Amino acid sequence: MTLTPLLVAVGGAVGAVCRHVVDEHIGRARVDTLVVNVLGSLLLGFVLAAPLGESAVALAGTGFCGAFTTFSSFAFETVRLAEDGFGRAAAVNAVGTFALAAVGVAVGGWGGSVVF
Repeated sequence: MTLTPLLVAVGGAVGAVCRHVVDEHIGRARVDTLVVNVLGSLLLGFVLAAPLGESAVALAGTGFCGAFTTFSSFAFETVRLAEDGFGRAAAVNAVGTFALAAVGVAVGGWGGSVVF
């Protein structure tokens, strides 16, 4: 039997708690969503670029990053902005989040390849 599901579950539990801590600390819906998505992308890039092995990817990448980041909140907040008549803010949120998350993955990937 493989331990992969257990590693994903443990990483997910820790990631969800960390996500909650960020929400409580920042307290602003779109800002905390942006922060966790960019930080999670940075970490995921690092994890995937570093030679950490399948177990570490399951724990940190799939588990932690999967629970820490949130596409659903990002999508909901963007649609809500548009529905409330803030089309420009919705577009900035959508494009900005995607761009910053992509930069996060790239920087994390660079860091993971340099460190290891």
